[in-house]
Parts: sequence; C-alpha cells; structure tokens
Amino acid sequence: MEGQISIPKTLITGYRSLGIAEKELVTILQLFQFNSEGNTFPTPDEISERTSFSEEECSKILRSLLQKQLLKIEQKDHEQRVGNECYSLEPLWAKLFRAPVTKKQPPEQVDNLFPLFEQEFGRPLSPFEIENINIWLDQEEQEPALIKAALREAVLMGKLNFKYIDRILREWKKKGIQTVDQARQHGKKFRQGQSKNNSDKPRTKRDVSLYYNWLEED
Repeated sequence: MEGQISIPKTLITGYRSLGIAEKELVTILQLFQFNSEGNTFPTPDEISERTSFSEEECSKILRSLLQKQLLKIEQKDHEQRVGNECYSLEPLWAKLFRAPVTKKQPPEQVDNLFPLFEQEFGRPLSPFEIENINIWLDQEEQEPALIKAALREAVLMGKLNFKYIDRILREWKKKGIQTVDQARQHGKKFRQGQSKNNSDKPRTKRDVSLYYNWLEED
C-alpha cells in the first residue's frame, strides 16, 4: 500500500454532475499524481505515456478542462517566464466543495466563446489562450457578448491577436461600455476616425459581412 495518493470521494462520486467525462477524470487523476511527484506542468506526451490516450488526445482533453474552467494555468512566482507555469486544480476543488454560484450568463453563451475564437483564428486555441479567455470572464468579469464584440472588432481591424482584443476590452471598460450596441457604436466611430486619418492612403475594400451574423444574438 506504499505510494498511495488521496483522492476526494466527492470527485469520484460526483464528477458527472460537473460534466466531466471519464477520459477527463483519468487525466485529472494523472495531473494529481504528477503534482504529488513534483511535476506541476506535465506535457501531453508525459500524460500519454501513463494512459491509453494519444498525445493529441491528451492535448484536447487539457484544452477541454481549461475551457470548462476545471483547470487553470498559474505562474509559480507570478513572473512571466518560460518554464514557470504550473497546472492548478483549484477551480475543480472550488466547484466540488463550495456552494454553487448563480452566473449572470447562461452557460451556453460562455461555451460558445471557445469554438468562435477557434473559428476566427483558424486553429485550436492554446492552453494559455483558453486561460486568457477565462481570466476575462472570471477575474475581469467581462460579459461573453462583449468578448465576442471585441473579437469582431479585432477581425474588422485586421489585428487578430489576444493582446489587441485585451486592449479593446480594457478600453471599453474604462469608457463604461456595457452592451454590444454601445460597443458597435464605439467601434464604428473609431473606424471612421481611422478612415479619416488614412484618407490619403490607398485602401482595399474588405467584405466584412461574414462577421456580423454571430453578433445578432442580443
């Protein structure tokens, strides 16, 4: 019985109530074990070696746990350095042992954010990008609809990156913008100002009709 690890009974008996699939549960247990061994940021390849899942499948499972806000990435000493990251299961324990908190937004609005970003970026999101979205939602309490609006603005401006989207959200918060309609009006004025400043430069007209439909859900 040497080398045992202690797993909360609530996790084993209540994982389905949190929407955790069996493969996700196995991955959580492996993360728990890796952490007990001192490896706080195992790679998908390392997890794959201990399971029957492929490295690619492990990457997808980790992304899914991050999207479901059951896992997060932290900095060990709060400094942004390569190799300074670690996985934290604190969000999982919080959901297992704390009283449920009523959310302002329906869960589907949050869940739809991640596929939307992947659609616009044309690739799967990295764990850090998923954590970035979770920070906007949880720590900065940004509305999902406004995050979608900021993504739209980044697409329209041809600056599709997370730093630019973050700048948009911070600017809107500073200006007291709280609705998608206010964001649209602000974005329209900003683009008009940009057009006026660049009126002497040749421009290529861009068809932006594709980016309107997914914001018509107010």
